[in-house]
Amino acid sequence: MNDNKLIAEFMGLYDEISLDSIAGNIHSWSDAPFFYITEDSKEKVMEGITEYSKYHTSWDWLMPVIEEIDHLQRERIQSIEDALSTRCIGDVYNAVVEFIKHQTNATFNNTKH
Repeated sequence: MNDNKLIAEFMGLYDEISLDSIAGNIHSWSDAPFFYITEDSKEKVMEGITEYSKYHTSWDWLMPVIEEIDHLQRERIQSIEDALSTRCIGDVYNAVVEFIKHQTNATFNNTKH
């Protein structure tokens, strides 16, 4: 499930966690009407999102990630294209995770210089 967290963060879900200023230190996120979570920290909400997310089992969850990758890239990612051709969600999921890990490492290395 750690890879689901990686994908959720890539998709910006961490930034969508809101803070209830009236209730105090209460953070929440909603995938209404299916899921709603409130916790006392953004990290706990992210853990709940990670447990709820279905990137590894649902094309409805995984395809928007591929669309986001396509939007960010000027050219197609061959490993993802190859995985899509297998029509196996596990292959596509693994290719997406590897791409995000590579992007994350590249971004981290570029910010260190």
